[in-house]
Amino acid sequence: MEESGTKELLLRIDEKYEKLSKGQKRLADYVRENYDKAVFLTASSLGKMVGVSESTVVRFAVQLGYQGYPGFQKALEEVVRNRLNSIQRMEVTYGRVAPAEILSTVLHSDIDKIKLTLENIDQKAFDLAVETILAARKIYVVGIRSCAPLASFLTFYLNLICEDVVSVNTNSASEIFEQLIRIGEEDVIIGISFPRYSMRTLKALEFAGNRKAKVITLTDSIHSPMNLYSSCNLIARSDMASIVDSLVAPLSVINALVVALCMKRQKNVVETLEMLEEIWDEYQVYSGDELGPVSEKMEMTSYPDEQRKEK
Repeated sequence: MEESGTKELLLRIDEKYEKLSKGQKRLADYVRENYDKAVFLTASSLGKMVGVSESTVVRFAVQLGYQGYPGFQKALEEVVRNRLNSIQRMEVTYGRVAPAEILSTVLHSDIDKIKLTLENIDQKAFDLAVETILAARKIYVVGIRSCAPLASFLTFYLNLICEDVVSVNTNSASEIFEQLIRIGEEDVIIGISFPRYSMRTLKALEFAGNRKAKVITLTDSIHSPMNLYSSCNLIARSDMASIVDSLVAPLSVINALVVALCMKRQKNVVETLEMLEEIWDEYQVYSGDELGPVSEKMEMTSYPDEQRKEK
């Protein structure tokens, strides 16, 4: 059983230090001195950094009282969240990276977030989310600030799959409740929120829960306040490693959700897309706005001056 989260990770290390193995003590020393860097490392990466195996890292986490590395890393996140602001986290993560390596570093960081999400996401919760959405009379989607693009993306594709989908306008708290006024037990609301968590999103989920609606959340942790009113929690990593939220892992989960829904309603989706194609043709929606790939011939004629110089 995992120990109480109120006991800070660094204090646990101090209390158990003498009972640790030699490799685990090296890990403890590194984490104590570099917790602000260790928080962004996978078990494998942390092991390589210290010179121990991945299994030693996992045993170290268990020795401290956590249920494996994910529990240890969540506790480490709390240490970092309490001790560093977002600008400091950005400096820690990217301050020593050469400008030429920024692209590679950020992309690899996002890859790690997807891997961590894949390792920890609850398949049963994902399946429940799919079935809950398919059974809903009406679907509401809410996401604020940096989560707004995720909510918009999800709403766009849900509209191709389901009959009644509403993107909740979040300009003000009163506007949110006005749009949710008729939500009921046959409906579902999907709330998307990552640190810093949105109080408006939380209030929307609370209101929906009080009206007996089904509540699905997409957030970063089981400890997220968004889960207070949710019966179905989808967890995706979105660490604030800089002033920019990484939305790659949450977007991947949304993509998986959309694909799963499409597979369940293939016939309806095909009919919808065929209908849209007819509408687009009839009203010439894309006739003056759609471009195909640039052909080699176009490339040759696009830069006549350069072509003449080469000749």
